[in-house]
Amino acid sequence: MEIMRLVVTGTVGAGKSTFIRSISEIKVVDTDTRATDETALLKPRTTVAFDFGRLQFGPDMVLHLHGTPGQSRFDFMWDMLIRKAHAYILLVGAHRPREFRQAHKIVNFMEERVHIPMVIGLTHTDCPGAWSVEDVYIAIGYLNKFHRPPMIKVDPTQRESVAEAMITLIQHLILNYAA
Repeated sequence: MEIMRLVVTGTVGAGKSTFIRSISEIKVVDTDTRATDETALLKPRTTVAFDFGRLQFGPDMVLHLHGTPGQSRFDFMWDMLIRKAHAYILLVGAHRPREFRQAHKIVNFMEERVHIPMVIGLTHTDCPGAWSVEDVYIAIGYLNKFHRPPMIKVDPTQRESVAEAMITLIQHLILNYAA
């Protein structure tokens, strides 16, 4: 059986755990605990190691979903998870521009370690103050329209939206990375 590993990463509160819960066919294994730092201002619980979900694509193909913590103090987990990944999706809350710099740091961290397909999932696009796709591209450092990953609006609470984001990632993989 072939196992594909997808890392779901991004800023605090962008929807990583929810994304995995929406698509996993098993009960998600998580390491959520009570938030005790500035994260508590955004949400009561936070991931401190990783989330794990699974999706079977047939008798010979399974997708393992690994969600990272959003805080940079847990970047050792980012490192461990990304090194064996086949692709990743970066989730960014469109309504929190103060976190776009952190999203840029996450991309740089990942790109220093691996060269694998990635897409950007823009969440919370329906919230007041949400930035447009083009503005988020620029804010996280993708200035050249011809050299940037796909960005898709995604609602992590909706299985269909999460599936669409995963299809976008697979299409990107096939078009740009298949030999």
